[in-house]
Amino acid sequence: MTNSSGGPAVRPGEEPAVPPPDGSAVRPGRTLAVVAVVQFMVSLDLSVVNVGLPRIAAGLGFGPVGLTWVIHAYALTFGGLLLLGGKAADRYGRKRVLLLGLGLFGLASLAGGLAQEPGQLVAARAVQGIGAASLAPAALALLTTAFPSGRPRVRAFGVWSAMNAAGGALGVVIGGLLTQYASWRWVMFVNVPMAAGALALAWRGVADRPRTRDAGAARGGRPDVLGAVLATGGMTLLVFGVVRTDQHGWTSAVTLATLAVAVVLLASFLYVERTTAREPLIRLGLFANRSVAAANGYNLLVGAAMTPAFYFVSLYLQRVLGKGPAVTGVMFLPFTFALIAGSVLAVKLGYRLPPRTLLIAGGLLTAVGLGWFGLISSDGSFAADILGPSIIGGAGFGLCLGPVVSIATAGVAPHETGTASGLLNSSRQIGASLGLAALGTAAQHRTGSLTTPATLNAGYGLGLTLGAALLVAAVLIAATVLRGTRPQIPAPTQSGQRDLLPASD
Repeated sequence: MTNSSGGPAVRPGEEPAVPPPDGSAVRPGRTLAVVAVVQFMVSLDLSVVNVGLPRIAAGLGFGPVGLTWVIHAYALTFGGLLLLGGKAADRYGRKRVLLLGLGLFGLASLAGGLAQEPGQLVAARAVQGIGAASLAPAALALLTTAFPSGRPRVRAFGVWSAMNAAGGALGVVIGGLLTQYASWRWVMFVNVPMAAGALALAWRGVADRPRTRDAGAARGGRPDVLGAVLATGGMTLLVFGVVRTDQHGWTSAVTLATLAVAVVLLASFLYVERTTAREPLIRLGLFANRSVAAANGYNLLVGAAMTPAFYFVSLYLQRVLGKGPAVTGVMFLPFTFALIAGSVLAVKLGYRLPPRTLLIAGGLLTAVGLGWFGLISSDGSFAADILGPSIIGGAGFGLCLGPVVSIATAGVAPHETGTASGLLNSSRQIGASLGLAALGTAAQHRTGSLTTPATLNAGYGLGLTLGAALLVAAVLIAATVLRGTRPQIPAPTQSGQRDLLPASD
């Protein structure tokens, strides 16, 4: 179907496709398919190992504290390098960085499945995080460019959030089935065919726009690798200092020295970002945008609550209730279905309600779900302790995912969409690692040295209750910082491009 000028017809409320200057076609549908596969895979890897952790510990000889580094190694490199990945995507081409990240992710997954000792698996998980830090912001930036505004953008981010939700939730189910009927190694191997398939689909189905160097894009020079190293090192030491408090108290010289070095590294990161002659990982002025600042604060707290929640519930079902990995995975299905339903509902409500309203409602529902999970008992059951909070928490979590992305990229200049996307993913992963470190340590202290079903239950319950408190804090950010902000709409400029301007009241 064409319009009077011979071009494709545009439906009301949709933006016309603007072909890139080199004449290559940008196909939004194919881009959405690639991004959906990528997001499912990245989200899957955040949770697929959870159910397999007890058997991973037995198979490779992990201790209780060392086992958490199977999660930390991925989350820290993922979160710490996402800003560099976003900047690289903006500068060197999003398709190129996406393909590189997919290849690295697949190879690291293969190496992790072949690991023979704890250090090898942790190293493979760290390299997986590096690959994910490359591909995730590139994919999200491609999606933002392909769907700039209107109803198509709402639908596209709805699909993205549904795949994000499905990957994280189904990861527990898939991990349980693979661990039970194959081997824990398959929770790593499962990524290899997905990465290969996504790479082939992206190679043929995604046409990247050519790189541009407008006046606002950069200070010039190469991306700030030193800043990425400082940020990742600082966060790693911060998490390391927290998780080691089970052996060295909070006031011990070891803990204080570790945390002090972490603070110095993170302060150095901020200094480097302000003064570097290279292209900074993030323009600190971006945080002057209230939507960006609030969305990332909200996302950090949600990550700090939800990642430990998956961890605690998985261990509760296996170590307290004595369920096998496959049954444990199946018991997560109500959460999965509720999460997907919440994501779909967010798309429908997104046409009528402001994203801020969905963040508040979704955060409150998720907090109720985790608070209910916190009431678990050592002689509990699926019907009494798992089903209800799974439905409430899953639906609430699904309501949050799409709107927070839309808010975090609203009003961001086109040349910074990769950076903004990387920042949003980074805040969630850093929150996940910090939350697991802090809540895991609190749970370990509550459990004590005598690990019985009753003491383990007490520790997991405390961790889940603290997660609910973090979600309440996230809701307060959405309710206060985002108050008075207005949605962004595209306004045509003289150049024919579109800048994002505040909508009128």
